[in-house]
Amino acid sequence: MGHFTNKVAVVTGAGSGIGRALALELARRGARVAISDVDVRGLDETEALVRGLGGDVRSDVLDVSQRELVMTYADSVVEHFGRVNLVINNAGIAYFGNTDETPFKDIERVMDVDFWGVVNGTKAFLPHLEASGDGHVVNISSIFGLFGVPSQGAYNAAKFAVRGFTEALAMEMRMSGKPVKVTCVHPGGIKTNIVRNSTAVQTRSEDLQRMSNLFDKHLTRTTAAKAAEVILDGVEKGKVRVLIGPDAKVLDLMVRAAGPRYQSLVRFFAGRTGL
Repeated sequence: MGHFTNKVAVVTGAGSGIGRALALELARRGARVAISDVDVRGLDETEALVRGLGGDVRSDVLDVSQRELVMTYADSVVEHFGRVNLVINNAGIAYFGNTDETPFKDIERVMDVDFWGVVNGTKAFLPHLEASGDGHVVNISSIFGLFGVPSQGAYNAAKFAVRGFTEALAMEMRMSGKPVKVTCVHPGGIKTNIVRNSTAVQTRSEDLQRMSNLFDKHLTRTTAAKAAEVILDGVEKGKVRVLIGPDAKVLDLMVRAAGPRYQSLVRFFAGRTGL
């Protein structure tokens, strides 16, 4: 009997990338999974892959930025499976654009999905996780939740917020003695399509292709499948923080060692690579 055998796990943003890889790895480890996404086609593909592994899966189209829908979704998942043991708030969107050029509405959209989506999922499922007696919240931040990057103001803001929210929650659960563990995940470069599917102030295809190429060349190091394994291994060990990929570990050490001076290093890199 493994750690995840017969446990009920919820994964948002499961239509592709890390979310899909998490759903598949959870199924392999014996969990029953509830998956959601706004991408209907991708979600259907993930569901088929999970069923192909013999997994017990429930699939729902869900926009995590819609709070009332998330609250209703949480209740319906518990009604369906009888309980929830693990929630992985993974859904997110990427964005590129300097702050002075970025419309307010675009910053708000990134915050609505990447931060408030995490808050909505956490708050909706937290009572059910407590009731299970063996709950765990996993919130996906980013390496961009560890340090600032030019053209990533909106994304940085959301991912820094996820980190602060999650670390505070971890302390609250520990201090209150409630049966819920909390993990914040900081993936480095992962081989997914998040950059190519992102929005940007400069919407020309050549600009987005340039950014994608830079991301692939300098940051992409880890497959989504490997990321899922690392995350779930961290959950099994009860880790509060999980760094994914050698780039995440190196950059985390750089920021810790350099303090605010890291900004000079990032500016230099950004200038050299065209970020």
